[in-house]
Amino acid sequence: MLLTCAASAQTPAQVLVVVNKRSVVSREIGEYYLRKRGVPLANLCTIDTEPKELIQRPVYQKEIEEPIGKFLQSKGLRESILYIVLTSGVPLHVWTSNGKSDTLDSDEASVDSELALLYTRLHGGNPKLDGPAPNPFYMQRDTPFRHPVFPMYMVTRLDGYSMADMKALVDRSLAAQTAPRANGKFVIDLRANEDTPGNHWLRTAGLLLPRERVLQEETGKVVENVKDVIGYASWGSNDTDRKHRLVHFQWLPGAIATEFVSTDGRTFRQPPDNWDLGRWSDKASWYAGAPQSLAADYIHEGASGVSGQVSEPFLTYCPRPDFVLPAYNAGRNLAESFYMGIPALSWMNVVVGDPLMRLPK
Repeated sequence: MLLTCAASAQTPAQVLVVVNKRSVVSREIGEYYLRKRGVPLANLCTIDTEPKELIQRPVYQKEIEEPIGKFLQSKGLRESILYIVLTSGVPLHVWTSNGKSDTLDSDEASVDSELALLYTRLHGGNPKLDGPAPNPFYMQRDTPFRHPVFPMYMVTRLDGYSMADMKALVDRSLAAQTAPRANGKFVIDLRANEDTPGNHWLRTAGLLLPRERVLQEETGKVVENVKDVIGYASWGSNDTDRKHRLVHFQWLPGAIATEFVSTDGRTFRQPPDNWDLGRWSDKASWYAGAPQSLAADYIHEGASGVSGQVSEPFLTYCPRPDFVLPAYNAGRNLAESFYMGIPALSWMNVVVGDPLMRLPK
């Protein structure tokens, strides 16, 4: 049985909000979230770095990790902070410095996942940079997230195509606690005719959720145009039957989404309206370096939280829906639900949304 009391124990005082001095967007959404969620002003950390999505590791270390670490130490927040919220305008992707990409010994990572190890580093640890580092909270169904039991920070970000998308994301996260969800549907969309680990995880997720609220599709039909969605898991554009980037769901406040896609978190810059899913063999069909679906599309459509990957994580290191969705349904907050299903840190994963967002009991 999932432990539900842990979710309600976490408070805004345990959240650090990071804004980028050089980004008007970052400052605006950070201050909006701070005010709406009631995070103490003392928990606002300002960094100074160029607001671009892709950066080199020395920039990450000097302009992101070091100032955040010094802030936590100087303010006496190292232990009390459990969650770090990055904002649009804070870099997204740390490029490889060892010349390796799309391999399990690359030192490439998302800024978010790399920063999750800051707690360990502040305690004198020196996690290896090459390849994924084990996530100590992975599969911890029945244990509250706390320090020092779990030597990490849970890092999420507030990001999207526009300020309207990001503010709506914050507003929906707050509405989630009071919104009715008795009829909220969990949509589980498998790839047809495959006996793969991903399909097994999707089926297991369906078994661990309330049966009457699960819409599970195992044929070549792609699930679209569903009302009252509270959770979604699929192969995204890696389902060869899916031809379009948008699913046209009506999402309830608090709805979350995850998919097995290598690069869906590669950018949060909005593509042209006429862009659709492409093919790896046709570079003219790519957007932001890939033809694959985009996590930000779910936020744009009305989801309140989503996971993504900045680069190839390999299926093994994608969020496991059989942990994420049942944990969230049982009362865990967004951050704990996603990190419970993410096997590794210092890797490619990004979690978008308010870490404290949770569904009503």
